[in-house]
Amino acid sequence: MQKALLSSTYFGPIQWYQKLYRYGKVYVEAYENFTKQTYRNRCLIATTNGVQALTVPVERPSAVINADETARFGKCLMKDVRISDHGNWRHLHWNALSSAYGESPFFEYYADDLRPFFERQWTFLYDFNMEICAKICDFIGIEPDIEPTVEYIPADSEDLVGTADFRDAIRPKHPLPDPEFEPRRYYQVYERKHGFTPNLSILDLVFNMGNESLLYL
Repeated sequence: MQKALLSSTYFGPIQWYQKLYRYGKVYVEAYENFTKQTYRNRCLIATTNGVQALTVPVERPSAVINADETARFGKCLMKDVRISDHGNWRHLHWNALSSAYGESPFFEYYADDLRPFFERQWTFLYDFNMEICAKICDFIGIEPDIEPTVEYIPADSEDLVGTADFRDAIRPKHPLPDPEFEPRRYYQVYERKHGFTPNLSILDLVFNMGNESLLYL
């Protein structure tokens, strides 16, 4: 059985969901240190003005990061990172998605199932991300075998033998090469204005392609 190791993501990019579909077993890292400006608490969407990042503000007992992530954030395990209520972010994120994808073919079809993620309060970012993942997998029609890690596994560890490590290949800045992923064009609302934008949040694919999203993965 092919195995993959991924970092947790907030409405992760298409590349991340490709791994869920193509690998028989997927471990989602819970014991790595939280790193800011990554997909762990942000996603990228296409808007009329170009690509926009939506960031979930996070906190731990001694520090808070606002939506711009300007505050200092010390080491904290991913599983222990808490979601902050700073900045009315849930309302802002939902409004951004509604504005960006309200005219897309499938936004209204999925909206009622997605809205609770922007109305309910989750305590921990990791749990929030995993529930998002389960809902998106239901949308796409896949049933991946996913488990949280039980300890941190260094990249050079022998424990990773036989497991594809994508933790540093799926990130917004300076990703390592991933020869398995080649972005392919699909319909996007703003393609005529900005050109095709690859590897956005899985929401971009789902809102534009609906149940055909699986064919793209």
